Amino acid sequence: MATPAQWLEGARPRTLPAAVSPVLAGTGVAAYVDHAVWWKAALALVVSLALQVGVNYANDYSDGIRGTDAARVGPLRLVGSGVATPGSVKAAAFTAFGVAVVAGLLLAVTTSWWLVLVGASAVLAAWYYTGGSTPYGYLALGEVMVFVFFGLVAVVGTTYVQIEQLPLAAWYAATGVGALACAILVANNLRDIPTDRDVGKRTLAVVLGDERTRALYALLGGAALVALLAVALSTTRLAFLGIAFVLPVVPATRMVLTGATGRDLVPVLARTGVAELLWATGVFVGLLLGSLL
Repeated sequence: MATPAQWLEGARPRTLPAAVSPVLAGTGVAAYVDHAVWWKAALALVVSLALQVGVNYANDYSDGIRGTDAARVGPLRLVGSGVATPGSVKAAAFTAFGVAVVAGLLLAVTTSWWLVLVGASAVLAAWYYTGGSTPYGYLALGEVMVFVFFGLVAVVGTTYVQIEQLPLAAWYAATGVGALACAILVANNLRDIPTDRDVGKRTLAVVLGDERTRALYALLGGAALVALLAVALSTTRLAFLGIAFVLPVVPATRMVLTGATGRDLVPVLARTGVAELLWATGVFVGLLLGSLL
């Protein structure tokens, strides 16, 4: 039976900045354009965190029963390591999805019922990343879906539930957050190219190969910088506080471009997560200050 510490590690807390960041950025845009509705922002955060934890457990379960985690490098996999049963990990995933559904329904009831369709799409995307008979994570589509759901949907959705508008600044912010969320997955899949290739898991990194995957990581960091400039130019220069994200992303990019492999890429994941959080926090603080001036 897995210990509480192992369950926590299985939830992959280093990925949680990818859930917090879109809510921060989207709330910052809402505050600047109109006003922040803090209780709705809190519900959006619950949805985002629950989906992230749910997809992490679902990925652990689906990869574990397929045997693709048997030789995994990196954080603990509950099913692959044998410390938890597949059924218990699957139950944990659906419990997290259930929390996301409840919080999402509250947002839909108080905003617009069509958001139920968006929420249902997010849960299905979370499960079928590695679940089902033809998981899209095995078809080189993982990064695309991360950009859509943890970038566009999460940021723009957070803004919309608070002010019921879709301002251009929200789309710029969604692009920056989505790019860095994708960079986390790119670094993860770069590390796993050898083992994923051996078990037939066709991630985007496997399709692109080592060299082009490293270039993609650097490109995503550059895209986040361009998106930050777009946010600042369309709102207030204070949003450029998000430039702090370069402090962790520059050394992470250097590690990727100089050929780090295997366990040496684990710190890149952590630094990229911090970079995303700094990007979103800087934008949030800058836009909040801008709304008060």
